[in-house]
Amino acid sequence: MRVPSCECRGGRILGAVSLSDSAAPPSPEAPDQTSALRTAVRHGVLGLFLLTAISAGVSFLIVGVPGVWGALLGAAVGGGFVLFTAVVVLATAKSEPTTLAAVLLGSWLLKLILVIVVMVVLRGMDFYSRETFVAVIALAVVGLLTLETRAVLRSKAPYVDPVPSGPALP
Repeated sequence: MRVPSCECRGGRILGAVSLSDSAAPPSPEAPDQTSALRTAVRHGVLGLFLLTAISAGVSFLIVGVPGVWGALLGAAVGGGFVLFTAVVVLATAKSEPTTLAAVLLGSWLLKLILVIVVMVVLRGMDFYSRETFVAVIALAVVGLLTLETRAVLRSKAPYVDPVPSGPALP
């Protein structure tokens, strides 16, 4: 077995590979982990606008002006409930897990209180169609969750961090 010859100058072996001498391969940019969330929010907003327009038009033809009000209120309550969560997750995506959990819990409690207040305020009013209101809330929640899930599942986010985070191996 023949060993390749190396030249020694000044205490250093030339021809040998050293971790400090070798140029580190260019590390790819860390992918943006919020791109799927941004896409989900964008699809959710577009879907909510589309649902609001279609449900307001159809309910106007069936129920009249109270149907339009019911559709607008239902889209605001149902769509706002779902999109608010997605926006909070997007805003806190790069924070510590405990911060994210605390903010999500706080936002969930805030949403719950707001929905209860809206339902109590609307309970005694009759300017809107309650049937349309409930139907559009259900359509908004199911539709937006479907669109957001589809957007996240179709994203091309890696499951591992391509940039090594530990010390280099000798």
